[in-house]
Amino acid sequence: MKAAVYFGRHDVRITDFKEPPLTDTGVKIAVSYCGLCGTDLHKYDGKGGSRPVIPPVVLGHEASGVILETGKSVSKFQVGERVCVDPNWSCGHCACCQEGMTHMCENSRGVVKGFAQYICPPQENVYPIPDSLSLKHAALAEPLSCCLHGMDLLDVHLGDHVLIVGMGAIGSMMVQLCRLAGAAHIVVVEPQREKKELAVKLGATMFLSPDDDVIGILQQEQLHISRVMECVGLKATIEDAFRYAGKCATVVLFGLGDPQHPAVFDQYSAFQKELTIKTSFVNPHTTQRAINLLSTKAIDCDAIISRIMPLEDVVEELRTQEWFRKGKVIVKIGGDMEER
Repeated sequence: MKAAVYFGRHDVRITDFKEPPLTDTGVKIAVSYCGLCGTDLHKYDGKGGSRPVIPPVVLGHEASGVILETGKSVSKFQVGERVCVDPNWSCGHCACCQEGMTHMCENSRGVVKGFAQYICPPQENVYPIPDSLSLKHAALAEPLSCCLHGMDLLDVHLGDHVLIVGMGAIGSMMVQLCRLAGAAHIVVVEPQREKKELAVKLGATMFLSPDDDVIGILQQEQLHISRVMECVGLKATIEDAFRYAGKCATVVLFGLGDPQHPAVFDQYSAFQKELTIKTSFVNPHTTQRAINLLSTKAIDCDAIISRIMPLEDVVEELRTQEWFRKGKVIVKIGGDMEER
């Protein structure tokens, strides 16, 4: 099958790769669309993702498609059914799983390599999608499900003042989720000022650049920031998130940090403000909720998507990040398959 395969740092090729095996409890899916994630860029740069990366391996994990075949023990799904997938498999019997922390499973593995023509995940990782949800938008279910876990950790209350660092695809989702959660003010801090119009459209009440006197402006406007969502993962943006947070605020570090450039944590300042600092890892039990939001059009998907590109363009996009910087890149793999 044709796939985008990672062979090592800055070495991704569109090439022929062996098809994944179909197990008795597996579902063979013809991939229609797969989103480009920040973890794909991390892997491209040789920094790993949520799990160790052992090349050669197909990139991509935010997939939607149509079922071609099912394992002999599968009765829930039918050939031709439209689905999306959760790429994170957990064993169900280790200590973490038994305590309900399935995303921390000691035997976890990624079961979706979506920049390819076919995937064969276990049936428990496959989710049917309703007719109201297109295959294109269904490819956003995985990143949205991760955002929902981050939002659960952020715990936005009605009337809260929230600040979001970064207005990429994830930040764009977070703005909408904070709006849906009832935040009174949603402040976005983003260096690309041309993103202001989109931020306001999606629900932001204030747009600032990190070059602005952010803290001074917040004080002038009497906005006590009780919730901060960091969506970038850079050393500077993480440190800024701590600075922007008000007293007794919750800060969620969602962006995938660079292990080679760790943030400096000012524990004394955090102590003085009594900050609650959390990190968000993958998407435990949130995929169906993401599908529900997408299928009812609660999330503006087209505003987030910067480009839909063929598989052949992935290598150049990984190198330049031209469209990734503007929003969500979706890779179309399923040819002229019908979109509904």
